Amino acid sequence: MTPPSIREVTAITVQSQSPLSLYVHYPWCERKCPYCDFNSHESAELPEGAYIDALLQDLQNDLHYVEDRRVNTVFIGGGTPSLLSTGGLARLMSGIAERVELSTAVEVTMEANPGSAESAKFEGFRQAGVNRLSLGIQSFDDRQLQQLGRVHNSSQAHAAIEMAQSAGFDNFNLDLMHGLPGQSVASACADLTTALQYCPPHLSWYQLTIEPNTVFHKHPPELPVEDNLADIQEQGERLLERAALAQYEVSAYSQSGKNCRHNLNYWGFGDYLGIGAGAHGKVSMCNGRILRYSKKRQPSEYMAGQSGGYVANSRALEEGEIAGEFMLNALRLNRGFSMTEFRASTGLAESVLQPQLQELTDKNLLRVCGHQVSTTALGRRFLDNVVAEFFPD
Repeated sequence: MTPPSIREVTAITVQSQSPLSLYVHYPWCERKCPYCDFNSHESAELPEGAYIDALLQDLQNDLHYVEDRRVNTVFIGGGTPSLLSTGGLARLMSGIAERVELSTAVEVTMEANPGSAESAKFEGFRQAGVNRLSLGIQSFDDRQLQQLGRVHNSSQAHAAIEMAQSAGFDNFNLDLMHGLPGQSVASACADLTTALQYCPPHLSWYQLTIEPNTVFHKHPPELPVEDNLADIQEQGERLLERAALAQYEVSAYSQSGKNCRHNLNYWGFGDYLGIGAGAHGKVSMCNGRILRYSKKRQPSEYMAGQSGGYVANSRALEEGEIAGEFMLNALRLNRGFSMTEFRASTGLAESVLQPQLQELTDKNLLRVCGHQVSTTALGRRFLDNVVAEFFPD
């Protein structure tokens, strides 16, 4: 019997060691926000039963990627997954647990909007297995919420946070945006101060950007000038530091031990299954290839996929792309990555990085301390340019 090659052993090791997550996409929302470029669709009628059927069959079809691994995190995103009924969510969670082995310490996150109808379900979501909520607050200013096209108001935002805490969620995230249309430095910091009064375990605090194929791209609002944006960032970071929320990723801040484990798996180049309309997945194969795939984007086409399958696109990364893909994720983390993590996640030798590491270190864009690599303050400002150096021309 021919012994396996070093490359084959490395590939099998990468797959067996790579942590596994599950992303579930719920594509509907009550209203499409003008800044949103996610795969979300307005609908008055939600085919909940049929969509859950499709999700579970989709997961069944993807089980060959799991092998003997446990799923460590589940993230239910959208759209507005909190539009699901509590019974529907319970059926979804039990169906997932029947098909994959969930870690005993599994993190299950669900995105939720602060609308009163969704907030009233929080206790039921927790009973169904959700143990982390991500609340799409965006702002506590009613005028800003109207400009952003949100369906909730400031009072509902406050009420949603209080309901989440009352329902027993001691692990939750608040999504908050800054650099909003016409926003001053003072009003941006007031928004942040209001959020911090709730002592959130985790805060996603990020600047509004205008994305293609959005209403804001076609009809751009007047955003704060660069100097004001820089002041917002600087003053906001001081507020976050005083609140003991440490930045660990470009736009993520958390209390000690409350980092989002699901997102850490993305940024650590771990594997994840993606089910649902337009969901993406990334898996390490035992033949050494790394596969990226996406599911059919339109909900109606996706739900009709039980006979023809759910996959829209699938491709294996070329070896020359893998280092760039790893860097695209890992360099978002403040701590960066270790060479041991690079080898374990990619199956590549660290020598493939050396020319770029040397050049970027000389330019004060990267810092190499022993076997640990991270961006400098300058490198963080020009992160896209830094990452681009690791992709083939």
